Amino acid sequence: MKLVIISGRSGSGKSTALQALEDVGFYCIDNLPAKLLPNLIDHMLEDDAQLNRIAVCIDARNLSSNLEKLPSIWRDFKKHPKITVELLYVDASHDTLLKRYSSTRRRHPMAELVSNLPDSIDYERTLLEPIADLADLRIDTTLLSIYELRDIIKLRISERKEQSLSLQFESFGFKHGVPMDVDIVFDMRILPNPYWVAELRKHTGLDQPVIDFLSQESDVNAMIKDLQEYLDKWLPHFMQNNRSYVTVGIGCTGGQHRSVYVTEQLASHFKSYMDSVNIRHRELR
Repeated sequence: MKLVIISGRSGSGKSTALQALEDVGFYCIDNLPAKLLPNLIDHMLEDDAQLNRIAVCIDARNLSSNLEKLPSIWRDFKKHPKITVELLYVDASHDTLLKRYSSTRRRHPMAELVSNLPDSIDYERTLLEPIADLADLRIDTTLLSIYELRDIIKLRISERKEQSLSLQFESFGFKHGVPMDVDIVFDMRILPNPYWVAELRKHTGLDQPVIDFLSQESDVNAMIKDLQEYLDKWLPHFMQNNRSYVTVGIGCTGGQHRSVYVTEQLASHFKSYMDSVNIRHRELR
């Protein structure tokens, strides 16, 4: 049985993530009291039910006494011989959550405990921090549309083969901030910058003129070779430590040229022998 537990702060996209899994055949339950989860799974295992893919959303709407039980429940499931469990944590920046709630005028689940919306958002982060720390996969939805989030859920969770590593390369610009959901970050700002070549400025690392420029630079080729060797060596250790997901961030100044090109080159290398390799260019929208 495959079990996906979804958690995260209110307004971050948990409902969208749950719906995306429902669309691909998961039996989905929203706002399940955490203490009922072991009984639910035991019942389904005893009945030998055909529902072998289940997704549940457990978040701050739970009573705090229930929520505190989730980390120990998760650890027990990790040891269960008949269950493959993954914890997905969905989040967004404080300002983004504030804007989403302000625009919809919905009441925040923490409103009864905290006097105003900004403090409610911060309090929820503190409440969910022990769960966030356990996440197999974290997704930052700050700059994602609901359609992009659905695609990521389907690619990284639904289509990932069991016992395989889902690897994502994400290009970004440091001037826009480092993504919250990356596990490893590499800095490409030391490489030659096509931005300073007037005829290349309007292009991106996906365009042939920039590809031609960067592919002829010895430092760029040396960087890509070193990163390939590093990841070739250490990614198997992630798998040995029961990691199902790894997101590698590749950054440059603006996220348009160097990081995009290097991301494409690394992904091409690992696609040659890995089942699940995805690409996201955060600043190319």
